[in-house]
Amino acid sequence: MITAMLTALNIALPLLATALALWLRPWRLVGPDGPPTPWWVLAACMPLLWSLDLASKIAIAQPLSFAPLLVLLAGWPMAVLICWPVAIAAALLAPLDPLEACHRLLWLGIAPATFALAIGALLRRILPHHFFVYIIARAFLGTIAASTLAAAGAIALHPTPVGTAEDDLLLARLLAAFGEAFLTGMVTAIGVAFRPHWLATYSDRLYLPPKPAAPRPTRTDDPPSPGA
Repeated sequence: MITAMLTALNIALPLLATALALWLRPWRLVGPDGPPTPWWVLAACMPLLWSLDLASKIAIAQPLSFAPLLVLLAGWPMAVLICWPVAIAAALLAPLDPLEACHRLLWLGIAPATFALAIGALLRRILPHHFFVYIIARAFLGTIAASTLAAAGAIALHPTPVGTAEDDLLLARLLAAFGEAFLTGMVTAIGVAFRPHWLATYSDRLYLPPKPAAPRPTRTDDPPSPGA
């Protein structure tokens, strides 16, 4: 009974998130030149990252999500849609059965992407709008939090691999989240500095501090003030 409920959860939540993403029609925001190259590069690498434990045949070696980085680059709706071909490619690469592919689609893709969206919205409300806040708080710390929350949910709701304890697995996921967050922060910093158009969630108008107003130049031909 519990297994059937978890299977239904792994199928229903991705379908619900995908329906919402399709309703938002994120492809309208993509320019005539198509998505930026980093979107394609990340999407091409994610199937291997999602199946690291199976590719290495080491149960404690943790797969990496990189869905939070995908949210920063493409936005949540587009990230959800991209996660589907990533999950299919990971299933063919590993290989994975359909239920395990749905499990990874939810807990490596849609769940950390959704947590990253919620954390980003919270940080925008409580912290100053500054590009250092965007890079350090949202890209680095937000990725650690989103990946760890998704990992904790997956471990709590699903049995751990044979020969591994829940505490050890959660610690391994936390360490993997730190490595993923470092790379996410580095890519985000490069994008903010040199290619802001890579990041659908970043805007100079929002995160750059306003320039101080230039002082009004004094005119030498102004008439003298009364009483001078």
